[in-house]
Amino acid sequence: MTTKNLTGMLAKKMPQETGTARTKGETLFQLFFALIQWPWLLKSLYGGNKAEKNAVLERINLEQDALPHLGSWKADTYLLHRIVDEIEVRQPKNVVELGSGVTSLVIAKALSLHGGGHLYSYDQYEPFVEQMGIWLAEHHLSASFSHAPLNFRDKAWPGLWYVLHHLPKTIDLLVIDGPPWSIHPFTRGMAERLFERIAPGGLIMLDDAARPGERYVARRWRKTWRDFEFKFEGKGAKGLLTGRRIDGSDNRQK
Repeated sequence: MTTKNLTGMLAKKMPQETGTARTKGETLFQLFFALIQWPWLLKSLYGGNKAEKNAVLERINLEQDALPHLGSWKADTYLLHRIVDEIEVRQPKNVVELGSGVTSLVIAKALSLHGGGHLYSYDQYEPFVEQMGIWLAEHHLSASFSHAPLNFRDKAWPGLWYVLHHLPKTIDLLVIDGPPWSIHPFTRGMAERLFERIAPGGLIMLDDAARPGERYVARRWRKTWRDFEFKFEGKGAKGLLTGRRIDGSDNRQK
């Protein structure tokens, strides 16, 4: 979850929803993992300089004040450029985003310029979801924003996952920028629940891929999902993992 305004250095407190309580073991593991992960967390506060930000905005014909603040948990400019790259070339029909914010505006604008596809964006903070629609409307853009509480568990992964409704049957581009690591360092591994919906040639983008937690997630995905070609891109401040679906067959390791 990120906004057009300044973001605090700490993740927002989890809303008190049914099923959102972490176990004692998960809490202790998070505290331990923070000691390992803190250098990457500090690096993630940098989102790119003004020139890099303006270059993104020029590509998609947005005003220079459309993204007043980057960094502090926001997407970095490398990720934004790579999202625009994919939309320009592939012109996806259905884009699903986990963790709304700056990327939502960039995706919606790029889709309006290249193919007219639709964005489905999910976030755990309900008031923020309502604000996102207003923000995009200021730029004459629209998307389907949905509140997705974090009260689902998957026995294959620790942590909590979104309750997702109204997903498209097929996904051409999946952008994973949530849940926050403070839920659990490995919680984004549950994004694989959506991989069967990825169309042949479709792409997965995992933000913050340089962090130790996401590196562990990537190793497991590579072993399990053989019909995806995964690649780590380290040029941005936070690291990016991409996964292109090679074909429509189910080549998962059983």
